Amino acid sequence: MGNDCISSLLSHHSIRAYLPDTLPPGTLETLVAAAQSASTSSNLQTWSVVAVEDANRKQKLSQLASNQAHIRSCPLFLVWLADLARLTHIAESRGLPHEGLDYLEMFLMAAIDAALAAQNAVVAAESLGLGTVYIGALRNHPESVAEVLDLPPHVFAVFGLCVGYADSTVETAIKPRLPQRAVLHRETYKLTEQDESITFYNQVMKAFYNSQQMNVPGDWTEHSAKRVAFAESLSGRDRLREALKNLGFELR
Repeated sequence: MGNDCISSLLSHHSIRAYLPDTLPPGTLETLVAAAQSASTSSNLQTWSVVAVEDANRKQKLSQLASNQAHIRSCPLFLVWLADLARLTHIAESRGLPHEGLDYLEMFLMAAIDAALAAQNAVVAAESLGLGTVYIGALRNHPESVAEVLDLPPHVFAVFGLCVGYADSTVETAIKPRLPQRAVLHRETYKLTEQDESITFYNQVMKAFYNSQQMNVPGDWTEHSAKRVAFAESLSGRDRLREALKNLGFELR
């Protein structure tokens, strides 16, 4: 089974090299309209997005996100936010309580809302011939990102998204995913039955790393294990709870 939409989804790949071309008028608004059409829990719409086009601000955000050059080179950088400030504000404007916003559930809801909205924007962008790549490294320095974007309390930058026209001189490839039988479980979850699929995928990824001339030692299992081996492996995100507290999230 398939159609143009599914074909587009299956051909997704991250773009990290962009042309300097500006986007057509109305592109940003179209992407945000698509994002707003995503599902949102209880229609609370606990997300927002900051569109960054200023070169100096992109430079600052790049430095905070492991100095990733594509943040600087893309014409549009979107920062997707878990936003509980709006609900706090409207409750207070009516003199109403908002204790529920202090609980972990609401932060999780806001982060999920932001992710759903962003993925709608990605699908829309790719349908317009644009390339994208998510930037999770914004979470390395949450307070500094908040300062650059002038975020109020109760707002957190979940991730960034580069948007622009891909530089066709830089070859990219679709990164293989785990075999479906490793992620699809029928009726109940089965862990050890994934071993065969993971062994197969390790070989697939070693071949992919070599074909793309990526300096990744070992296979997918080794690479993944290194990313979670120690607190230091999280590139500063091991202090995320502390950072969220500093940004006004109680997380009860």
